[in-house]
Amino acid sequence: MSPGRPSSVPGRPGAGGWDTNYAVQPTHHNPLRSASVDERAPGSSRRLRELGARVAGRCGRIVEADWFTSVSFALIIINALTLGVETYDQAVARAGEVLLAVERTCLALLVVELALRFGAHLTAPRGFFRDAWNLFDLAIVCAPLLPGVRESITLLRLVRLARIVRAVRLFPSLRVVIGGVLRSLPGLVGFLLVATLTIYLYAMVGWMAFGDVYPEKYGTVGRAMLTLFLLLSLDGVTDALEAGRSVSEWSIVYYGSYIVLASYLLTNLLVGIVVKALEEAHQAERPERGRRGPGTVPSVEAGAPAGPAPAAADGSRAGPDRSRESTDLDARLRELRAALDALEAELGRRSRAHSTGSGRAVGRRSKSARKAARVRV
Repeated sequence: MSPGRPSSVPGRPGAGGWDTNYAVQPTHHNPLRSASVDERAPGSSRRLRELGARVAGRCGRIVEADWFTSVSFALIIINALTLGVETYDQAVARAGEVLLAVERTCLALLVVELALRFGAHLTAPRGFFRDAWNLFDLAIVCAPLLPGVRESITLLRLVRLARIVRAVRLFPSLRVVIGGVLRSLPGLVGFLLVATLTIYLYAMVGWMAFGDVYPEKYGTVGRAMLTLFLLLSLDGVTDALEAGRSVSEWSIVYYGSYIVLASYLLTNLLVGIVVKALEEAHQAERPERGRRGPGTVPSVEAGAPAGPAPAAADGSRAGPDRSRESTDLDARLRELRAALDALEAELGRRSRAHSTGSGRAVGRRSKSARKAARVRV
């Protein structure tokens, strides 16, 4: 807008009239100052992320250290011993304050341990809450603060007793056993049905055969089932067989078939169910160790060093499982290479056949063209 041109926009007087450029020109700003203001928030968030990553790394190294595992296990042992000592009235009367101080110290150290585990997941907090053991520890820490639990001595002791279960977290062998027991529950239901049916049938036969002679053992179906259940361990079989022979010689068939069917077949079936469940739990534990993120406790096996496995070149844990996976991967890669070589050979053969056919077709077309040219001439 030229000076001197009338305008309704307020401005300032110039040499030739009203200079309206003063009203419409943007405010002058320093680009360097603006850039620093714009980058201040991203820079601070980046620094916070870097700080969180450093804190998570340090907490993860602490949690994965051998001494941390030893301290956690020592806390569990001290807590268990304290609970045992509190069952003696004389010990509570003499060292009640000491036991209370030990209990509070264990609780404080448990809070510190839980904070370190959460700090190891600081960059990804959801990973902390996805671990069931972390939720279990959190429940143990928060339970004494609840109004209903805080006033009850029995509930407080149960909460303290639940801390001993944390030992399962430190030992993979215990996790395998617990996992095997849980996995065997569906099979155990079927086993119990078969065992109950078998014992019930033999109890009915025993009630009819020995109910009048031995009412204390076979007087009712319930007593007969209890007697036969106790005979599963083969304890007292000789006495039962002698008592049965005094009634009838057919008792040998009765007790003999029961021992073979119940004591051997059903017992071996139970052992097979449990062994299979333990094997499945052991196989499930292997990939779980590979997926274990920061903040997890290294494995502590009996008779083996508790230190973490040596790190591989890519930062992953090296060990028997990883070497086995590498061997399987190498075998698959060799199979893929062989398949690719066969495919390349087949493609080369088809390409040569196609090029030969194309050359023959070109030769036939050239001969036809020469013949046509001769005819024209």
